[in-house]
Amino acid sequence: MGGPHISYVDPATVKDAKMLAEFERCAREGTPRPESQAIRAHVPAVFWSFANSWRDVFKNGVADHDIKELCRVYVSRSVKCEYCGNQRSMKAAAQGLIEDDYRDLINFESSARYDERQKAALSYAEAITWDLPVDDAFWARLHRHFSEPELVEIGYFVALTMGQQRWLRTLGIEHHQIMAGTDASMAPGFETAQAAAQSKAGDDYWARRDVATASRAAE
Repeated sequence: MGGPHISYVDPATVKDAKMLAEFERCAREGTPRPESQAIRAHVPAVFWSFANSWRDVFKNGVADHDIKELCRVYVSRSVKCEYCGNQRSMKAAAQGLIEDDYRDLINFESSARYDERQKAALSYAEAITWDLPVDDAFWARLHRHFSEPELVEIGYFVALTMGQQRWLRTLGIEHHQIMAGTDASMAPGFETAQAAAQSKAGDDYWARRDVATASRAAE
């Protein structure tokens, strides 16, 4: 079935100047992109709850942004949210995160690409996403690398983005449908609707490759 299964609120019909400015920021900066916010805009309190949490907990906050970005895309690849998984943080890119840093996320423990701190954070995201059992050794590992405020923020952020991504993937939304023509925060190969369609048709498209691996990782 085609989507979206809940209609978009057209930003052109929005009368609230602050909400319209936030839509324009989404188009300019991405994460979140305009389509997901155009769904949330049916309930202004939901729209602002997400916008404010995303700004304060993901873009800013006490934990390293690039750590949170890796956790975000780990969740995308685990729950197969293509809408979220085809986005990248412009702030993380400016801090040095490159596309290759996303490639081994499902197999992070065995990858040489991530350092011990990143692996500890990703193990936290993995445990929350897959409801894995945890023990004292698990928590000792996390406490070696992160302060308690950082652990609170990372855990809250993973829970927030996991719930949102599980919801968004049911909606059938696609990029470049609202305020089209911008490529802010789009992953390489997804900058336009045409490029995205071609990338999704490729044999190496992550959503086909990673889902089986993610299922095995949860066993």
